[in-house]
Amino acid sequence: MLAMQLLRGAVKHLGSRSPCSAEQLIPALRGVSSSSQQLSVSGRNHASSCADNDNPKILITGWFLCLSLRRRFGKNNVILSDIRKPPSHIYHSGPFIFSDILDSKNLRELIVNNNISWLVHYSAVLSAVGENNVALAKEVNITGLHNILDIATEHGLRVFVPSTIGAFGPSSPRDPTPDLCVQRPRTIYGVSKVHAELMGEYYHHRYGLDFRCLRYPGIISADSQPGGGTTDYAVQIFHAAVKSGHFECNLHSDTRLPMMYIDDCVRATLELMEAPADTLVSRTYNINAMSFTPQELTQEIQKVLPDLRVTYNVDPVRQAIAEGWPMALEDSAARRDWGWKHEYDLPELVQTMLTHINLGNQVAQAY
Repeated sequence: MLAMQLLRGAVKHLGSRSPCSAEQLIPALRGVSSSSQQLSVSGRNHASSCADNDNPKILITGWFLCLSLRRRFGKNNVILSDIRKPPSHIYHSGPFIFSDILDSKNLRELIVNNNISWLVHYSAVLSAVGENNVALAKEVNITGLHNILDIATEHGLRVFVPSTIGAFGPSSPRDPTPDLCVQRPRTIYGVSKVHAELMGEYYHHRYGLDFRCLRYPGIISADSQPGGGTTDYAVQIFHAAVKSGHFECNLHSDTRLPMMYIDDCVRATLELMEAPADTLVSRTYNINAMSFTPQELTQEIQKVLPDLRVTYNVDPVRQAIAEGWPMALEDSAARRDWGWKHEYDLPELVQTMLTHINLGNQVAQAY
C-alpha cells in the first residue's frame, strides 16, 4: 500500500515537469538511480550510441557522475579511476583503472595512452572527515589538485573541478550568497576548494586552461552513502524514515542550508561542460535549487509518512561548520550565461526520494 501511494505521488509530481516522466521510476526497481540511467540536458535526451569520434574521451577521478557521463558519451569514452574499487554496478559499466591523483607520472600515462580530452576531478576529502584528518585533506585536496591542473594544462584538456558551499565562511553574505563575495572558510575542505577555484581561474588566465567549476549545494541521492559531509543528514533521514520511522539528526532543527537533487546536479554539470567557452563570463558559478531546515524537511516527509519521529543530538563540529555556510546561493549568473534552471523543489525531492528508496527496498527483499 505504501509503495503504491508513493508511486502515485511521484508520478503526479514528476509528470508535471516536461523533461521527466514515469520512466524515471523504473531504474529504482533495479537499484540504480534515475540520474545514472536517463539524462536530460536542456530538455534534450541523448542516446548512448553516438559514434566514438563524436564524443570527448573523459577521465574521471572518483566515481561520482560516472554512469551519467557514460550514458551521455558512451561507456568506452569514459574511463573511471580511483584507488578503491567502486561499487559493482559502476565497476562493470565501463573501463576502470587504478590511479592515485598523487602519482603524477601515472596520471600522465593515463592521459596519453587513452587520448583523454576532458578531465573530471571528483576525488576529495569532505568537510567533517577533513577536520579529523587535516594532513590527508591537504594532500588529497590541494596536492592532488595541483597535479590535475598541471597535467590538464600540459595536454590542453578541458577540466572540471567541483566546488561547494563550504568555500564560503561566517563573514560571507549568507542569504543569499553571491558568486563574488568574501570567502573565508574555517574548514580545510573549504580552504582547499577556494584554493581550487582560484588556481583554476589563474591557470585559465595565465595558460589558457579550459577550467570549469560549479559550487554545489548539498547533493541528495537515494543511492549515495554518507561520505563525511555536513549535509549527510538530508540523505540519511529518508532511509531512516522508510526503514525504522525514527531519525536522530546531528544538526539543530532550524539550520538552513542549500540543497539539490542529484538529477539537477548532473544536468547542471553536463550543461556547463558542454557550454561554448565564449558564453562563460566566469569560470566558477554558484548553482541553487532549494533551501530547507531539518524541521522543514521532516514536515514534508511527514506528509507522506506521518509516523516519522525525529530527535536531535547535535554534533558540535558539524553544527559549527553549517553555521558558517550559506543559507541559499545566488545563481543568476549561471541562469543568464548558460541557461541553468533547476527542476526539483522540496515536494518533488521528497516524493522522488521516498519512492526510490521504498521500491528499491522491496526489490531487495524479493531477492
